[in-house]
Amino acid sequence: MSTYSPVLASLNVALGGAIGAVLRYQLGRGMTWWLGPQMVTLLPWATLAANAVGSLAMGLLAGWLAFRSSGDGEQMRLLLGVGLLGGFTTFSAFSLEMVLLIERGQFLFAALYAILSFALGISALMVGLTVMRSFA
Repeated sequence: MSTYSPVLASLNVALGGAIGAVLRYQLGRGMTWWLGPQMVTLLPWATLAANAVGSLAMGLLAGWLAFRSSGDGEQMRLLLGVGLLGGFTTFSAFSLEMVLLIERGQFLFAALYAILSFALGISALMVGLTVMRSFA
């Protein structure tokens, strides 16, 4: 449990999230510049890259926090894991949670979490688009 105030914890998340969001935006711009507009419309390369890089970074961070961190581990988790990587890609959090379920031998829950995350996420987006299109 963190000995820091909820305000300080929230500020760490906000700072990391702002940095992560800007990095994600710049990654998209960079991928468009590098690959060209036609290529990035074929497949969302920037999102794919953000998900892969963010998941790798989350694994490195989780491993470091578990085996190497000292007293400020919680604040590092909030700043880098929840904030920066959360702003960069939420897929990294999904990946970490999936691995934790699998490592605990909770295969049914891992499968359920994966299926529900995909199905609910896609369904919710479709509902949101349908609702907003009804106002157009």
